[in-house]
Amino acid sequence: MAYPPITTLPPAPSRSSPDTFADLSDAFVASLGGFQSETNAAGTYIDGIGTAVDADAITAAAAAVSATASASAAANSAASAGAVLWVSGTSYAVGYVVYSPIDFQNYRCIQATSGTTDPSLDTTNWVAIGGGSGGLTEQTATTTATTQTAIATYAKADYTAMELSIVADSASERTITKLLVVHNGTTASATQYGEVNTATTLSTYDVDVSGANVRLLATPASATSTEFTTKENLFAPLT
Repeated sequence: MAYPPITTLPPAPSRSSPDTFADLSDAFVASLGGFQSETNAAGTYIDGIGTAVDADAITAAAAAVSATASASAAANSAASAGAVLWVSGTSYAVGYVVYSPIDFQNYRCIQATSGTTDPSLDTTNWVAIGGGSGGLTEQTATTTATTQTAIATYAKADYTAMELSIVADSASERTITKLLVVHNGTTASATQYGEVNTATTLSTYDVDVSGANVRLLATPASATSTEFTTKENLFAPLT
């Protein structure tokens, strides 16, 4: 609603101008009724605007509190999941898990880096894992090789066992495979306990320990591009 205008009053009468006093007085007095109505309407309008501003301020304050609480909860969740806050310029080894100060999501280092680009924006060196120790996470990889290729890595100091669900996509075919993995810091072992495919097995899998990491290794059946998505339930060492 537009602000209601108030009509300008006619010139006021003056005793110094007796010749026009009567006419001006009549016009001025006649205008006062309308002036009162328009002034009251303006007051009602201003009251309404004030009420709306107060309501908007309350809503904005509540939204700010909610946003702060959500950010705090996300940061606490990331920290409790074993991730630490990413710091620009810090050196990170493959397998290290951090959380982004931009979106508070967890990311695993897939290539040693000391870069200054936030993990949420750096897909070359980081992969989103959606969680951390003791929670469901995810890694993705794509290859056109038919040789054994690492498609996921796990810091061996952080995780002692993994339950993996691996989906392989190639052209219009798809395979899902379940693996259980354990390691002792030197040797990793895996057992496959389930597989479903649309036509044929797209890949075989193995695990090993390489440096500071346990690796999930895939050997695709075809040189056609194969995309792997690994959902992981990770188990931290007992303390």
